[in-house]
Amino acid sequence: MQTQTFHITPSNIDQVQIDQAAALIKAGELVSFPTETVYGLGGNALSSASAEKIYAAKGRPSDNPLILHVANVDEVANYAAEVPDEVYALAKAFWPGPLTVVLKKKDIIPDESTGGLDTVAIRVPDHPIALALIQAAGCPLAAPSANLSGKPSPTTAEHVLEDLNGRIAGVIDGGPTYIGLESTVLDLAHGAPAILRHGGISAEQLKTHLPNLKTSNENAAHSPGTRYRHYSPNANVSLISDFASAELRTWLEEKQAVYIGPQELGNPHIQLSGAEAYAQNIFALLRQLDQRGVQHIAIESIDESGLGRAVMDRLRRAAGLS
Repeated sequence: MQTQTFHITPSNIDQVQIDQAAALIKAGELVSFPTETVYGLGGNALSSASAEKIYAAKGRPSDNPLILHVANVDEVANYAAEVPDEVYALAKAFWPGPLTVVLKKKDIIPDESTGGLDTVAIRVPDHPIALALIQAAGCPLAAPSANLSGKPSPTTAEHVLEDLNGRIAGVIDGGPTYIGLESTVLDLAHGAPAILRHGGISAEQLKTHLPNLKTSNENAAHSPGTRYRHYSPNANVSLISDFASAELRTWLEEKQAVYIGPQELGNPHIQLSGAEAYAQNIFALLRQLDQRGVQHIAIESIDESGLGRAVMDRLRRAAGLS
């Protein structure tokens, strides 16, 4: 299969190209597109065959549920059997945006799109290309990250093509994403609201609207992206903390490692500081270092408040620690 690339500027949507990409989806094919979080791999969420193609293209286990991307909150009732009042309050605060809600599903959603679960994960992405594509396709788009399963998530179209060129029908190149890690997944289907996956909306932000919020949940299997190894480059990843600069230099030399973090070092290093910078850059850096043939990457841990908790979740998974 030849993968077609569409080049669309987010600030100047080319409707002709959007319609061409949407036609591929209507024909049962897969198209990758940018969101504010990472690039998604989109197919018709109402089609069992399209969902199966997503799993096959990614090499993703079929019991790992997909996220439905819709154009606005009014569409949620088309696919969820129950829509609690919290959904509308959260939508007013956070949609479009990097928040996914898990709800009881309607039968219109095939089991293949939900990993065989009786729940469905839904969000409204905050990206003009994504919203234009959903509207042109005329269906909700099931769209996990557009990478081979287990690899770092893609934040550019080039990353998508590294993994999926020849495996999918199209990719819309809309430039780099601006958050850089996936959405927060919130369970509203099993009693008290609970975070199943930390992401672009922090627990602190959600607690202002959900005072009884739980930050972990025994139903984490209902969340996309929590069951299996994720975000891992070919290189070995180590998380480090509490190293003085001199000790760190010695340790890096012994490991022949590239350092990512806030310290300025004489050894090979990439300076990053703060949760937002980590989130925006870490997946791209892991891919770049793989391309350079780096064998060992040392990443400095950051504070786990706010967005930092989602960043550290990804880093622990990249390091094989969770």
